[in-house]
Amino acid sequence: MENKKLYDITIVGGGIVGAATAYKIQLKFPRLKILLIEKENHLADHQTGNNSGVIHSGLYYKPGSAKAKTCVDGRHQLVKFAQEFNIKHDVCGKVVAAAEESELPFMDKIFENGVANNTEGIEKITGDQVKEIEPYVKSIAGIWVPCTGIIDYRGTTERLCELVVAKQPESKIVLGEEVLDYVHGNKTEVITSKNKYLTRYMVFCGGLQADRLARKDGVKLKEKVVGFRGDYYDLTDQAKHKVKNLIYPVPNPEFPFLGVHFTRMVNGDIECGPNAVFTFKREGYGKTDFNLKDTVDALTYSGTWKLFLNNMSFGINEYRRAFSKKLFLQTLQRLIPSLTMDDIKPGRSGVRAMLLSQNGDTRDDFRIEYKDKSIHVLNAPSPAATACLAIGDAICEMAEKQFNLN
Repeated sequence: MENKKLYDITIVGGGIVGAATAYKIQLKFPRLKILLIEKENHLADHQTGNNSGVIHSGLYYKPGSAKAKTCVDGRHQLVKFAQEFNIKHDVCGKVVAAAEESELPFMDKIFENGVANNTEGIEKITGDQVKEIEPYVKSIAGIWVPCTGIIDYRGTTERLCELVVAKQPESKIVLGEEVLDYVHGNKTEVITSKNKYLTRYMVFCGGLQADRLARKDGVKLKEKVVGFRGDYYDLTDQAKHKVKNLIYPVPNPEFPFLGVHFTRMVNGDIECGPNAVFTFKREGYGKTDFNLKDTVDALTYSGTWKLFLNNMSFGINEYRRAFSKKLFLQTLQRLIPSLTMDDIKPGRSGVRAMLLSQNGDTRDDFRIEYKDKSIHVLNAPSPAATACLAIGDAICEMAEKQFNLN
């Protein structure tokens, strides 16, 4: 055991939500000793480090939901944090472009959502106005969203953790250790792949493993986490000039994802994607990655099959695009018709965790629950990275109340 040192709070998971939670609790309670444990050798190695790097505006989320509230609040906090601590970012704005007439009613609904969520500065624009912002886009109308931006989420996560230890030198960030078990008693013993630690309380920010960590702790959870891989293409150097900042399609309301979009990254690269396909390994970034436990877990769950049945045609199209550059290009050409096969090259992949309901619905709100000596972040898909500091506030408030922090 690590010198039998007693930590006040142990956070499991070194993604941006875990890091933001550690930061917010440490900020409010500087005397507390916080331990953050991440099983990978680097912070932000899963959802945080493999997303599209967008600072979301709050346009898409149901007014009044936790996603809507924390996205807008979190965005303001995140931009301020990036300015204060020199994190690479750019509030460059984005266009949501409607390619055809049938998309206009849902575009209007998104706009109304944005207004209800206090997404500042948004305006409806014509196809010609879209062209002024993004000259290569062909559309009939759009929404201009000036408060959307891009940021280095890995860099943000690392900075948050540095600040935790700077504030309280007895706090600690542990990398390369997987939490295997924990035994609650007067104090909780946390058993990792390399060490044992003592702690008073625990906060689980396990992302793709959130449901398993919760069940191990006796949380009665009906839903399961199901992973969806998203593949990206990059624009080649000859085509980068065709995208200035961020270009999004009007999402199909019947499909649970936002659709393939164009994103300028903080390093100047342009990514196109992601698609969304069921993955046979929760942390599998390759097209053919497979894990027996993850596959059995997902395919013996009724919610997975209901999702498949409810989205059969979309799912088949997503799979076809995952293995066909030509089909992927055709999707991109809906908004930028001049793109060619030579303009795109295969990029990276990411996996998102969705807490899938038993009826196959992926649209569940953020979910954070308390049990005995633990807090569990059960569902934190997009826009969790944008909202991380606001989510950290919510967890800090819950911890203060449930753990009687002072």
